[in-house]
Amino acid sequence: MMRRLFGRKLAAVTVAVLMWPGLPMAPARAATLPQTVAAVKPSIVGIGTQMQTRSPAIVFSGTGFVVGDGLSVITNAHVVPNELDGAKLEKLGIVVPDGAGVRFRAAQLVGLDRQHDLAHLRIEGTPLPALRLGNASMAAEGQALAFTGFPLGMVLGLYPATHRALLAAITPVMQPSPNARKLDARAVVQLQRSPFSIYQLDGTAYPGNSGSPLYDPDTGQVLGVINMVFVKGLKETAITAPSGITYAIPVRHVQELLER
Repeated sequence: MMRRLFGRKLAAVTVAVLMWPGLPMAPARAATLPQTVAAVKPSIVGIGTQMQTRSPAIVFSGTGFVVGDGLSVITNAHVVPNELDGAKLEKLGIVVPDGAGVRFRAAQLVGLDRQHDLAHLRIEGTPLPALRLGNASMAAEGQALAFTGFPLGMVLGLYPATHRALLAAITPVMQPSPNARKLDARAVVQLQRSPFSIYQLDGTAYPGNSGSPLYDPDTGQVLGVINMVFVKGLKETAITAPSGITYAIPVRHVQELLER
């Protein structure tokens, strides 16, 4: 009996000491990458169009991810078609895994930021799990990150793949070239706009990854959006043989788009 009472008193004292004001608490253990990936994957969607009279009916164009209330989807602007074939009832939407197949959910384009190559889509119906957005101050050179998307599109089915990436540098999206002849029209236009920084990643991505979220592997918070076409074309205009470097648009531009 005495031993039991002593044990209870010791436990109470231990709890009191741990909760004493001003005493530093042990930091919460960060999630492992497998745990984070499992939490992120339900928020990853394909972006594409559907036309019932076409074969295949669904055409994949890139990756997107769900944010906010579960009905907002962020992707790259270049992933969204400039126009749809209304006469043939072509629809813009998201593609989600559905067992061994896929399911198409129609979406509307409600926001477009061509300068930063971002698009905001809205879907209706049941909300999907949403990712949390981080902030620009959370990203630092040398930081280990990850991104999840559909690098091969729907070639082998709609299965999200995750890749690790190192934030190698935070650089201007476009810099003047010592050889003006190597600048194309897009590069010239970008030089005339307000400059902004992008993330240069030491990691391999593919065209299907455009629009994938770049996130902190410990928290799953989104820090950027993978871009494999628009930025790559601007940054590597002066390179004869394009590199395997991956680029991402910082998340602050996503937040600005959502606030419009």
